[in-house]
Amino acid sequence: MSRFRRRNHDVPGLNLASMPDLIFTVLFFFMIVTHMRQTELKVRYVVPQGTELEKTGHKGGVVYLYIGHPVDEQGQVVSDETRIQVNDHYVSVYEIPGAIAEAREKMSNEDRMRMTVNVHADRDTDMGTINDVKQALRQAGALRINYSATEKNKE
Repeated sequence: MSRFRRRNHDVPGLNLASMPDLIFTVLFFFMIVTHMRQTELKVRYVVPQGTELEKTGHKGGVVYLYIGHPVDEQGQVVSDETRIQVNDHYVSVYEIPGAIAEAREKMSNEDRMRMTVNVHADRDTDMGTINDVKQALRQAGALRINYSATEKNKE
């Protein structure tokens, strides 16, 4: 009977040797696919809706222009006035050509040739303001303009 005596065997521990490899692989994956916002929004805007929209592919040379109501650091609307933001700075309509020229100087030659201005305007922005911005962009030589919108529900 001594042959069949029970012995207490401990359960072997988990092999964690490959854990750092897995963690770094997941970390690199998220670093590659995550898009970081390059500009800090200083205005709040509600994107208008449209029916005839098409996506555009941007490969560089993009200047972002936001039109909306100014917000503080917590994202709360400060006032009802309409403000214009080019990249990271508030500008007036008359300062837009200078801001576009400044952004153009920071680009490479290839990006300058296909520079596009993305306009993200609030849906309640006056058309007079939009027209003033368009005229200022025309003066700056920025003739490729995209307007941001979302697809309208077809209910």
